Parts: sequence; structure tokens; C-alpha cells
Amino acid sequence: MSRVVGRHDGIRIQVRVTPRAGRDEVVEVRDRMLIVRVAAPPVDGAANAAVSAVIAEALGISRSSVQVVAGQSGRRKVVMVEGLERTGIAARWPGLGV
Repeated sequence: MSRVVGRHDGIRIQVRVTPRAGRDEVVEVRDRMLIVRVAAPPVDGAANAAVSAVIAEALGISRSSVQVVAGQSGRRKVVMVEGLERTGIAARWPGLGV
């Protein structure tokens, strides 16, 4: 099953997050899920904001184009990416199975 879903309002990507890491980074794609580490703690939405920023930077799009739409309080999240086609996601992270 693909972890990337195209919708009329954007592309949804399933993400596994490790908060309080040494630095912010997209680590890898594992089991069709994007693995992300962020230095921010999982308090008051800080980790969610960091996840959005890291993914936006990796894709070369604005931070406002990426938002966490599910899993706000868990390590597994669904992130919505707007303004980018599936081919852009597939080119950056081919292992997501787009």
C-alpha cells in the first residue's frame, strides 16, 4: 500500500517522527514511510512545526505549503504537501512508492 496519497487539495505523506533528535533532517524512506528527525520537543506543536519546515526545505517549497493534518500528538503523522505534483515527491523520495 502506498504511503503517498494524491488528493485534490494536495499530496498526503505518512511520516514517522523522532523528536528531540540531534538535528532536523529527513533520514530515509522505510516501508514507504518518510522517516524524519527533529530537534524540537513534542510540546506545544514545536515538533510538528519542525517537521513541516524540514519537509518543505527538502522539497524546496514554502513552509506554508506543508502542514501536519493527522497525528499531531503521535510519532506517526500525515503531512499534506500543497503546490507540488506527485512527480516532485517521487523524484525526491522514490522509495515512497508514488
